[in-house]
Amino acid sequence: MKSIDINCDMGESFGVYTLGMDDEVIRFISSANIACGFHAGDPGVMSRTVKLAAKHGVGVGAHPGYPDLLGFGRRNLDCTPEEVRDYVICQLGALQGFCSLHKVKMRHVKPHGGLYNMCVGNETLSRAVAEAIAAVDPGLSWMTLGGAQADMARKVAAAAGIRVLFEGFPDRGYTPEGRLAPRKLPGALITDPERAADQALRMATEGTVIAMDGTVIQLDVQTLCVHGDNPSALHHVRTIRQALEHAGLRIEPPGAAA
Repeated sequence: MKSIDINCDMGESFGVYTLGMDDEVIRFISSANIACGFHAGDPGVMSRTVKLAAKHGVGVGAHPGYPDLLGFGRRNLDCTPEEVRDYVICQLGALQGFCSLHKVKMRHVKPHGGLYNMCVGNETLSRAVAEAIAAVDPGLSWMTLGGAQADMARKVAAAAGIRVLFEGFPDRGYTPEGRLAPRKLPGALITDPERAADQALRMATEGTVIAMDGTVIQLDVQTLCVHGDNPSALHHVRTIRQALEHAGLRIEPPGAAA
């Protein structure tokens, strides 16, 4: 039986402010990308989210971003590759500490927001992230956007000695170049759960996605991202998971059966 991973960004609450529906969504995913304090999250939230993932048997990954709490890490910062490397190492080390506390293995790293998008097609920045991951633990996998940049990412990951996992977004629109459409564009966010489920199924079974202009893009992915920070998040992820399982796919973290 073919398997696919469903990942979700989590642990993005901060202090007295709650963001996302972590307690509800975690029942339908197989991997959690946990914020590490730079764009969202704090030590208490990180600890609770690692513990929550462990309770539900969900794979734990780090979700490092730019030091940008005010912009939720979605702004593109002008940082050197060395700065990016150090930011990522710092955040992985913080989450690793809470994984040790709760006796959980950290499995993957998925950059957040601006850092994630700036790495797409940028070999220098991608190398900084990959080398940071390898420096902390070469057994960690790097999650990055599948599609047009895949060959470059494979080369960067191989040079760093880490595994790369390609990701698809069922609830986002794609440009003809295979990138995520900017959130400000009409249609960039797919709000219909059934449509998101159809896109997830196409990605997982056919390895393609239809761009916003109708272009069919090849997209070999091992993990699908669902977002848990909108009012319909629970309905989205439940619908997506049900569609995948109905098609005979097993939902599990990458490498779980190895």
